[in-house]
Amino acid sequence: MSEPGNTRAHTMAKVWANLPGWGQLAAVNHTSIGLRFIATGMLFFLVGGVLAMLVRSQLALPQQELISPEAYSQLFTMHGTVMMFLFAIPVLEGLAIYLIPKFIGARDLVFPRISSLGYYCYLFGGLIILSSLFFGVAPDSGWFMYTPLSSAEFSPGPGSDFWLLGITFVEISAMAAGIELTVSILRTRAPGMTLSKMPIFCWYILAMALMIVFGFPPLILGSILLELERAGGMPFFSVAGGGDPLLWQHLFWLFGHPEVYIIFLPAAGIVSTLIPVFAQRPLVGYRWVVLAILLTGFISFGLWVHHMFTVGIPQLAQLFFSLASMLVAIPTAIQVFAWLATLWSGKVRFELPMLWIFGFLVIFVCGGLTGVMLALVPFNWQVHDTHFVVAHLHYVLVGGMLFPLLAGLYYWLPQLTGRMPSKRLGTWGFWLIFGGFNATFLLMHLTGLLGMPRRVYTYEAGLGWDWLNLLSSMGGFVMAAGLAMVLLDLLLHSRFGRPAGRNPWQADTLEWATDMPPTTYNFASIPEISDRHPLWRDPALPTRIADGDYGLPDAWHGRREMVGTDAISARLKEVVHLPTNSWWPLLASLGLALVCISLLLRIYPLALVGCVLAAIFLLRWSWENGVQRHAAPLGVDEPEHPPLHSRTQDGPGRWGMLVTLMADAALYLSLLFGWFYLWTVAPNWRLPDQPVFELLGLVLCGALLTAACWRYQHLVRQLQQGKGEGLNWAVMQVALLGLAHTLVLIKLLLDADLQPQSLTHDAIILVMLCYLLFHSGLASVLTLLQAWRVRLGYVSAQLPYETLVLRPFWQYSLTVYWVSVVAFVLLPTWWGAA
Repeated sequence: MSEPGNTRAHTMAKVWANLPGWGQLAAVNHTSIGLRFIATGMLFFLVGGVLAMLVRSQLALPQQELISPEAYSQLFTMHGTVMMFLFAIPVLEGLAIYLIPKFIGARDLVFPRISSLGYYCYLFGGLIILSSLFFGVAPDSGWFMYTPLSSAEFSPGPGSDFWLLGITFVEISAMAAGIELTVSILRTRAPGMTLSKMPIFCWYILAMALMIVFGFPPLILGSILLELERAGGMPFFSVAGGGDPLLWQHLFWLFGHPEVYIIFLPAAGIVSTLIPVFAQRPLVGYRWVVLAILLTGFISFGLWVHHMFTVGIPQLAQLFFSLASMLVAIPTAIQVFAWLATLWSGKVRFELPMLWIFGFLVIFVCGGLTGVMLALVPFNWQVHDTHFVVAHLHYVLVGGMLFPLLAGLYYWLPQLTGRMPSKRLGTWGFWLIFGGFNATFLLMHLTGLLGMPRRVYTYEAGLGWDWLNLLSSMGGFVMAAGLAMVLLDLLLHSRFGRPAGRNPWQADTLEWATDMPPTTYNFASIPEISDRHPLWRDPALPTRIADGDYGLPDAWHGRREMVGTDAISARLKEVVHLPTNSWWPLLASLGLALVCISLLLRIYPLALVGCVLAAIFLLRWSWENGVQRHAAPLGVDEPEHPPLHSRTQDGPGRWGMLVTLMADAALYLSLLFGWFYLWTVAPNWRLPDQPVFELLGLVLCGALLTAACWRYQHLVRQLQQGKGEGLNWAVMQVALLGLAHTLVLIKLLLDADLQPQSLTHDAIILVMLCYLLFHSGLASVLTLLQAWRVRLGYVSAQLPYETLVLRPFWQYSLTVYWVSVVAFVLLPTWWGAA
């Protein structure tokens, strides 16, 4: 069935529209969510900038008392926290959420409701963190919260709790974006857009998303453990109980150093996208740049200890991590030389975005050089914890992220609003920021070399720091004036900017094939791609897309649809049907916010209520999938099209589950790392004299889980063969076996004579058991819901999709159970016997 062009456009707009008024809060469209991320991140950036100006004002002159020592500690802690956690990563995620579907020829991201949940978790978590500043109880231990300074003994107030709970809440947002972007890039590219034809920006975002999946869980685990120590007295980082404060540093920097590249890679993706456009030629060394992206992501996970050269680690470890820190310069250099070669061999047009690109090249290369200096252990010892390190950090992050971000905002502004930015205001803003930035942080290298420590709130006159700090503070205010100029330009241009023609920069990528501003569905029809530079190859492509000449030009059925393709070859596989506007993400995030606030107030029964509410909302959310009437009920298939993804055996949901389990495994491996680290390094680590669990009970518990997993695997194989007899009873058997396993595990926990408030060993065992209980309990509940869906006809031999989505979760739960038995129970028992 097909409709005339005007009718098609009207129907498509109606199907993809956000709800009016307060209904905007239920929007799940990636364009709306991405813009909300960017706008919210910019507001947090302004807050962080104000905090920075207060810090610089205090340091402008010696022995000033504008700010008390306590307030100063809160200010620099909150400045780093806001900039790193509430601005840098969320804004880049928002830009990726906004752009990626437009780059890959899709109408939305593959899990739109997860994008909405991620935004609300980010918003509420950020507000919780900032509220501590207004209540006067902000954290004051530094943005990396080193123990024991952040532990209850030295930070008895709620400041550290605000940080730990708020950041963990915000990390849910980052994980959601990482999973969403990974699956979307791999499985929903336009037909024909193979990996070798994928825009370079998508490679950068794919690497960033996978790094989030593997890099954020260590910090989530560390935050949970530290909050359990503060609120429950479990001594994970206390030497007296068998813990070690250095464990926090390891967990934090296992996240913290990849985070630097999580911030850098999207920014470098903007550079790699813009330089070919303004050089008017393809990027030199595309495959080399892709290799460099992958190497950067891989090597970045082996650098975390270079933040810990002064804590007393063995010299061999220092040598290894020093070499690794210098090695990461190689893939970075490949990208820089590719950019320079593209500029050298092209005909560069010096438009406004290119100003910011050149500023980036100068500042980031300088920051990279000081990074190589800090990789040398003797030099690192000399400047550790001085202003030299602060200056290096800002050269890498501000130069490496803020300048490309502003270049990207100016570049994509016409795509968003249909108007061009002001070249005059933008140029003034650039030079003020560029000059003010270098005046601020170049001089901080000198104060660091002269011995000025970071985090000091004042200093004596006559140390040689006076004039340097004064000029540095003046430079900070010049930079602030430049940012105000840029903000003014962004606010004025949508009303007074010159109208932009279609594709005003003569770009090559698909986002410029959409309307300006874009419709909520991006593309009236999904094109087939045969070239890495589709708009250079075929300038008429946007017109044919708008005329409905390609795939899925109709929405008469009322569903939001886009194509699903093979992850490597981009061969068309299925039609992906997406959920429409939904209140469940907002309600679920409100439930999680209630949990967070209740834990801050130590009202634990209310926190339990919040957990139950969030679980109900999330499970109700999951119900609206597959062939359920709010999704894609039976009888709406179109025989001439590929099958709907819920009728297949390899839809995006299965990929989403696999990527989620990768993140879950990273969390579990972080726990294993902590366990073996404390066992081998902690000075007061003690194993119990007697085994904590009876081996027979562990075997019985594991046998029940193994039986449940085997039974589920068997029924899935039967469904794949088209055999659906007795399906409802088979699914119920799995659920009952899973519940029996959960009950036995609870019995083992209650019978164990654990002392988690006095022994680190017992505290980790308790966390491990809670982890296993969560997984087996959740698997059982989801299987019970699936049995209900079997009775309603949502799952059958003809519709096996949902069982294939849940199967990896059962397999993962079984794997971590037996690994836990060996690592946490049998190995200590054998060690004690030996």
